[in-house]
Amino acid sequence: MQQNITRTFYSLMLVSALAGLTSCGSKSASPEAKAAFENVIPMPVSATTSGSAFFITDETVIIADSSQEVRAAGEYLAALLRPATGFELPVGGENTAAAIRLSISGSDAQLGAEGYELTVGEDEVKIVANQPAGLFNGIQTLRQLLPEKIEKREKQQGPWEIAGGTIRDYPEYAWRGTMLDVARHFFSVEDVKRYIDLASYYKMNVLHLHLSDDQGWRIEIKSWPNLTKVGGSTEVGGGEGGYYTQAQYSDIVAYAQSRYMTVIPEIDMPGHINAALASYAELNPGLPIKREAGGPVNPAQAESQELNAKPVPGQLYTGIQVGFSTLSAKKEITFKFVDDVLRELAAITPGPYLHIGGDEAAVTKKEDYIVFINRFREMVRAHGKKMIGWEEIAQGDIDSAVVVQYWNSQKYARMAAEKGAKLLFSPAKKVYLDMQYDSTTKLGLHWAAYIEADSSYIWDPATYVEGISKEQIVGVEAPLWTETIANMNDLEYMVFPRLPGVAEIGWSASRSRSWTEYKARVGRQARRWKEMEIDYYPSPLIQWVE
Repeated sequence: MQQNITRTFYSLMLVSALAGLTSCGSKSASPEAKAAFENVIPMPVSATTSGSAFFITDETVIIADSSQEVRAAGEYLAALLRPATGFELPVGGENTAAAIRLSISGSDAQLGAEGYELTVGEDEVKIVANQPAGLFNGIQTLRQLLPEKIEKREKQQGPWEIAGGTIRDYPEYAWRGTMLDVARHFFSVEDVKRYIDLASYYKMNVLHLHLSDDQGWRIEIKSWPNLTKVGGSTEVGGGEGGYYTQAQYSDIVAYAQSRYMTVIPEIDMPGHINAALASYAELNPGLPIKREAGGPVNPAQAESQELNAKPVPGQLYTGIQVGFSTLSAKKEITFKFVDDVLRELAAITPGPYLHIGGDEAAVTKKEDYIVFINRFREMVRAHGKKMIGWEEIAQGDIDSAVVVQYWNSQKYARMAAEKGAKLLFSPAKKVYLDMQYDSTTKLGLHWAAYIEADSSYIWDPATYVEGISKEQIVGVEAPLWTETIANMNDLEYMVFPRLPGVAEIGWSASRSRSWTEYKARVGRQARRWKEMEIDYYPSPLIQWVE
């Protein structure tokens, strides 16, 4: 009798233990994991949770298709996850349980070149895309599904939980970029790479580098060495400046390519050119002709004096005023200089675009300005590239092969659209990241506007300029001018939290976006930014979850 009772007791204990194991094996997602799944930035097209969870453990492997780029994506993911988890996470092609699987199918037309589908089950995470760029974007989403400490570069305590479900995602606009001005203040190669990482984390795919201006010339041009020797020697405030050798520039380009970002170099002309004028006297326009008081100027005589005047080198400039410099449209040496610069840049830029600037040419005669733009366009084409310029270039003979970057004048934006050009939207009142948040902001300027996080987010490119449709817009780009931005802490403070919002404008459909919903999601990014050592502005309009 006693044996039967004992047997029954142990049987019940065994059943209870097995039930407990079954309960533990169900892998239900925690509230934190579910919250991460529902707060991805940019907002996905769709996200559906299943209630289960996947855990990365020391047995997890990364399975990649056999192609080189897919394997590279797997190695990139492993390199992101290994430091904090401390796991080996081998990348291979063996089928196994507890796997993160990366795959190219090419069969889902809706995903396009950059979209992906991410499915999280209890035993497998799978990212499927048509192209490697889509896998890369899926990996950025996967990072946001993991605990924030995954971003640490040293081993952390787990668990490494991902909520179960499916995310299906693809971008609204093909061009989602940011511009970094390295001319006013110079930023090192490592700084630029960090900015690439921060921007690509939110699925931005274009880095526009503003490489020359009145205050500095930042790219080596071998046929004109004084551009960097002289023009690269200073910056705003009189600092030592700096420049990229062509090898360093190529390193930046290759790094950006590994993050599926296109680098677009800008040489600003015919204005904003003082650094070049200070480097080569022969590029300077001649001195104005002297005339008797009240006497008329003979145009032929004035042109002759400009062409024959003794070249006088310009002076290096470290202020922040604009609109005082110009190239001469009358000198053929000008166009040899421009062609040499564009030729060398085109040779080291695999992307399809060269940006010729074209803005704020206040002292360039209008007829000369149009001559400049038309000749720049032909030179860019001759070197196998497409021309981009700021909105003022709409005055030239542009066409559908040209991209016009709208920043201020709706008149020029409509003029460009009427000529068939595509528009890139960078409205200064919304997405200039150097604009102060409010009157108490110590960095930045406010000539366009004070731009708080809500204002930067609440706008729609498709309705911003009357008469320009969504089909005429290639995308959005957020410029960071650096008159007052001298280091990465300054940069990050002005960029975050506004950059993720601009990224979402470019990626997510406008009908799905609202400030009320977005500010809750971006508020949850604070802990992640802390782990990533991002020095962000804690906007009082956002309830930060720290």
